[in-house]
Amino acid sequence: MNYNKHDAIFSLDPVSNWTWTGFEYADLVWDSSNKNTKPTEAEIDAEVINLNTGYQTKREAEYPSWQDQLDKIYHSGIDAWKVDIKAIKDKYPKP
Repeated sequence: MNYNKHDAIFSLDPVSNWTWTGFEYADLVWDSSNKNTKPTEAEIDAEVINLNTGYQTKREAEYPSWQDQLDKIYHSGIDAWKVDIKAIKDKYPKP
């Protein structure tokens, strides 16, 4: 998955309301009733990089499809599935 600035804003502040009326940072309209402050352009850009190179993206690339995961559970049991998933989580830990 390729994360963009919209994803980054949601990641930084999943509860605030905002709209983007164009393509530039100046076009980001932050709802004044939000409790949180508008993230800076640098914060948004850094979060895009983090989302695209961070542990979530690396884990996502290595996780089997959900169909394969269900097949693993069916044939080998939940404990075997947990071992497989834990190996990926351990390889790419949360910061």
